Amino acid sequence: MKVMGQAPLVWLTKGKDFHDAIPLGNGDIGISAWVEKDGDLVFYISKTDAYDDNNRLLKLGRVRVKILPNPFVAGKSFRQELNLKRGEMNILAGQGADQLSLRIWVDANNPAVKIAISGNNEFRTIVSLEDWRKQEHVITDTAFSDPFSNSIDGSISTIAAIQYPDYILKSQPSRIIWYHQNIHSTWPAILRLQGLGDLIPTETDPLQDRIFGASISGEGLIKQDDTTLVAAKAGRNQQVMIIALTEHPVTSDSWLKALTSKEEIIKKQDPEKALASHYGWWSQFWNRSWVNIHSAGDTGSIMSRSYGLQRWIVACGGRGNGWTKFNGSIFTLPWEISDPDYRRWGSANWFQNVRLLYWPLIAAGDFDMTAPFFGTYLSALPLASRRAELYYGHKGAFFAETLYSWGTNTNGDYGYDRRNKPPGYVTNSYVRHYWSGGLELSAMMLDQYDITRSQKFLADTLLPLAGAVVRFYGEHWKKGPDGKIMFDSAQSLETWQAAVNPLPEIAGLRYVLGRLLELPNDARTDVQRSFWTRTLADLPSVPTSIRNDSVFLTPADRFGEKSNSENPELYAVFPYRLYGTGKPRLQTGLNSFAEREFRENRCWWQDEIQAAFLGLAHEAANGLAKRLFDWNKDFRFPAMWGPNNDELPDLDHGGVGQMALQSMLLQSDQKKIFLFPAWPRSWDVSFKLHAPQGTTVTGELKGGKLQHLVVVPQSRSKDIVIMPLQ
Repeated sequence: MKVMGQAPLVWLTKGKDFHDAIPLGNGDIGISAWVEKDGDLVFYISKTDAYDDNNRLLKLGRVRVKILPNPFVAGKSFRQELNLKRGEMNILAGQGADQLSLRIWVDANNPAVKIAISGNNEFRTIVSLEDWRKQEHVITDTAFSDPFSNSIDGSISTIAAIQYPDYILKSQPSRIIWYHQNIHSTWPAILRLQGLGDLIPTETDPLQDRIFGASISGEGLIKQDDTTLVAAKAGRNQQVMIIALTEHPVTSDSWLKALTSKEEIIKKQDPEKALASHYGWWSQFWNRSWVNIHSAGDTGSIMSRSYGLQRWIVACGGRGNGWTKFNGSIFTLPWEISDPDYRRWGSANWFQNVRLLYWPLIAAGDFDMTAPFFGTYLSALPLASRRAELYYGHKGAFFAETLYSWGTNTNGDYGYDRRNKPPGYVTNSYVRHYWSGGLELSAMMLDQYDITRSQKFLADTLLPLAGAVVRFYGEHWKKGPDGKIMFDSAQSLETWQAAVNPLPEIAGLRYVLGRLLELPNDARTDVQRSFWTRTLADLPSVPTSIRNDSVFLTPADRFGEKSNSENPELYAVFPYRLYGTGKPRLQTGLNSFAEREFRENRCWWQDEIQAAFLGLAHEAANGLAKRLFDWNKDFRFPAMWGPNNDELPDLDHGGVGQMALQSMLLQSDQKKIFLFPAWPRSWDVSFKLHAPQGTTVTGELKGGKLQHLVVVPQSRSKDIVIMPLQ
């Protein structure tokens, strides 16, 4: 079956600069590569865990590959292909006897960038490292969440952010080796600022003594200088390999020893078997799931391509040792500021944004990529629990909307001027009481568990995190006169910063607690069940209002001035699916969606997803047609979303598109699987998606009729409900 979202991308002209960069990666190491007009292959190298002393996610460096004689001279043919199915880029220059080819890939199973060059005529290769972190200097272009940027409340950081230089080794006759060593760390200063200084001796500094870097080598390449390798003699073939490594905590000697060991192991591998194994990884990845649309004109093909390219970007940077950054992953480019290490919004993650690139991975079956996300929160749980007790004097854990990977607020949100402010008081009103991300995180984990039925995931990840989050909510607020929990002080997302009984908290708790109570009896203790049951009973009703005899969801029971442009009332539709397809109160959701104040089809706005869960096929389709055609045309790669409100590529923009398409095709409610709950009749489609109870659904719709349907296991076929097309 030909899947358009996996079709190769082809260009017939060389590039000019980073605007023409194409992303490749193995889930941890990434490159952004282009061929310049003068014929040099240039690429940035990045890694998911290359966090420096300031918690900025740095590029490892930039590499330039020059071939002599130059095969890319004017007048010769040029062809560049990104082969998605094989996880590689192929470049052809010239024709016939003068033809030369380059294959570039990041090995899916090894920490290596590999380049294979072959030609009909002899050539020489020059490989050079271009490193810009050469001298210690004060960083003047800090972004919002970088640790020592000034606070949104106007308070000023008294600590300067220092960029320290990289180290380039000199005594390497046939290798270029460089690394960045964190001999300082912002982490202790952050904990002390936020009233957590007593925890420093009991925690591991996540930045201090972290080293990340790489080596460049190739058979027949010798050192010209500390940053340049040249071919000792001309030949018709040349291999170049870059090994990247992060270790923490470590010394420079032990890091170099570990790097050398990995390099030796990889060099001993059979190249053909290693490449076949690389192809095998990408083959199984693309076979996990797909969505392939056919429609009038090019709408279907472009939407299919956009869906596939979003999967590609996330897969290239989504299997590392930490969460994926919503603001560009590891594929940011110096489009706004010349510093390649700068990224809009900085080093923290905003849950409102990052969740949207992760939600669609669940139905796609990409659980190896959700693992670093859930794992980051799990690693932060001990500190989050101790922080709740120190700040508020009770059990449980909360996660701020904007936080560093170890779980604290960003300094800019927390505020530097702590006079007359108790520990834990966040001066940024946009996120002061914005903790509901923990509830949505729990909903995501519950969805993944429903599909995988992994008892290990349930016991080791879902229950510890979700249990701590709902414990916090069950203990934090007092009860009102009606005997129900009164959420005050509270807020409804960033938009309504002063609210009583906000809908996201109430809907989220009702949804998550209800599903926790459905877990097998042996998965939870009697104490947990009793607490969850009592907390659920103590919740107030989901906030609603009545106008002209119609019921509408509201952002909260009471709320103040508007400060952003979200629709928190629709969180009862998605992510907390209380109102929607197959639900008894569908009309309330429809009323609320029709009257929503903010309407958008870009970045983190989730109109298309909510339309899909309400069964509104045409609204979802029209929004998607706008979103999935909206990549930045200044760049060659046609999924360089944004920047919108974020950074290039804006992964929450593409993630909403993915999630909306999946939800238009398939939704689940307990045992039922709804097919085509919001699908337009004019769109033919083939697809494979994952559903609860370890189910996969593969189907093809053509001409408004279901041509093919395979449900695995077959016993789940009886639970399929085919909805009318629209």
